[in-house]
Amino acid sequence: MNKINMTAIVVAIGLVFSTGAMAQSLSKDAYKAAEDRITTEYTTDKANCDALSGNAKDICIAEAKGKEKIARAELEARNEPTASNHYKALVAKAEADYAIANEKCDDRIGNDKDICVKQAKAAETRVKADAEARLKTSDANKAASDTSTAAGMKARATGAEARQEAATDTRDADYAVAKEKCDALTSSAKDRCVDEAKAKYGK
Repeated sequence: MNKINMTAIVVAIGLVFSTGAMAQSLSKDAYKAAEDRITTEYTTDKANCDALSGNAKDICIAEAKGKEKIARAELEARNEPTASNHYKALVAKAEADYAIANEKCDDRIGNDKDICVKQAKAAETRVKADAEARLKTSDANKAASDTSTAAGMKARATGAEARQEAATDTRDADYAVAKEKCDALTSSAKDRCVDEAKAKYGK
């Protein structure tokens, strides 16, 4: 996942949790029309993959499935603009991006492929961890908004804990990438690389 796409996702995470509640639910007809459009587009996209073969076809199918999964999750978020549904939409995007990136890694071999897979997983982990931390913080703040100061303090603690968990998950994923890169080295260079990765990520 490139840096521009990652930045866009991070910005989206902030926006959906801060502005989602202002959206209006869709009418029954509008919802059904959107559902039908998603189904039609998926059928067309998947059919277009039939002309391909090998990994190119696998990538094409992953892209078609990912597009459908994201569209359905976003539709639910528009129809019922809750923090939970916005979270699910972000998770759908992260999982779709991972599935596509993972398929693209199949074009590589050896350690280069292993690194590619780890990087794809790390990108997914970062987005999902941040989205989960924001959801937990949002839920905690909502629960404390009409209650006591003690509840407010508990909410802040829950938010801090969620952010810490997200940071840990992200650090673990980044460490896995760094460690995988060390496998391309040999002997003392590999050992030194692993030691540096452990020091950097606190392992």
